Amino acid sequence: MAREKKHIPGVISDLRKDIIEVPEVITKCSGININGRKLKSFIFTTDIAIICNTDADAVLAVYSFTPHPGIIQAISSVASMPVVAGVGGGKTQGRRSANISLFAESLGSIAVVVNGPTPAETIRMIDEMVDVPVIATIVSDYTNIQEKLDAGADILNVSGGANTVEIVKNIRKEYPTIPIIATGGRTDEQILATIEAGANAISYTPPSVADIFKKKMEEYRVVEKDQVEEEK
Repeated sequence: MAREKKHIPGVISDLRKDIIEVPEVITKCSGININGRKLKSFIFTTDIAIICNTDADAVLAVYSFTPHPGIIQAISSVASMPVVAGVGGGKTQGRRSANISLFAESLGSIAVVVNGPTPAETIRMIDEMVDVPVIATIVSDYTNIQEKLDAGADILNVSGGANTVEIVKNIRKEYPTIPIIATGGRTDEQILATIEAGANAISYTPPSVADIFKKKMEEYRVVEKDQVEEEK
């Protein structure tokens, strides 16, 4: 006999009804347990307004500029969920990445993540410096994964664009137990394919604040129009 689903009560304030909800399909993945927290959805953003208004399990705070302590501090001060801090790996490597990793840990980051080009020596320096998991980003099938794992990487973050599903499949064949976060795409079908390929957690890219605000302004214009017509 099918088991009846449990009703989980929830409460949300009147002003928080428009939060950015991550796709429900992400709940189908197994999740990654980091120091007692099971995380399935990572919202990929550094926008504080979005971070304050989302139901994601964690923040993947990675950006295209050199990592800066001020950015990590700002995000950590407002996030109500765990933060995974980007600490370089592209142009920023070596001791600076290790120092920023220690700073991120001191602010409560649950893990640190390095970009694709990060040399093994930088990962090793970070791993020796901090007591949080090191996440290594995988951008293609050409990445030497074993080298990164040997240097101290604990989790893989697959960001392979259109090839993400295949990259995840290939990693899962060779490393059946390594935790994998992966970009899931924009549709439920794409996210599910990534999960079925072997991803334990999904990084979700939210719409921009500009796009969200555009939609909100359109709603406000309709409200104003209705108010004027009612007064006639």
